[in-house]
Formats: sequence, structure tokens, C-alpha cells
Amino acid sequence: MEQTISIVGALMILAAYGANQLGWLGPSRPLYNVLNLVGAAILATIAWRGSQWGFLLMESVWTVISIPPLIRSLRA
Repeated sequence: MEQTISIVGALMILAAYGANQLGWLGPSRPLYNVLNLVGAAILATIAWRGSQWGFLLMESVWTVISIPPLIRSLRA
């Protein structure tokens, strides 16, 4: 079950990235930042549970970095 959840988290981040690269979804859009925030938070939780410290660091920072643009886009 945990593998399925981690795949969902990874797909969320990849969907945001792919949509951005294809010009479908810009980084100033709330959906882009929600996908990054939730996907990274899922992966950070999985990394924490598995004591994968490097992966936890990366996904935690990714989660935190996603918050300010999301707040800005929701205020606009």
C-alpha cells in the first residue's frame, strides 16, 4: 500500500512538471503548486517512515518551497 501511495505522490509532482514543460500549467497557477506541495509531502512522509534521510531532506524542502507560491497564487 505504501508503494502505491508513493507512486501517487511522484505522479503528482511529475504531472505538474510535465504540464509546465508542455505549456499547459504555469508555476503561478494554484494547481501547479498544490500538485507539488501534496506530492512532495506524501513522499516526505514515506521517506520519514523508511528512515531515508536524503530523500526526506529533498522532499521536505520541496514541500516548504511550494508553500509561498501557492499562497501568492491564491491571493491573486
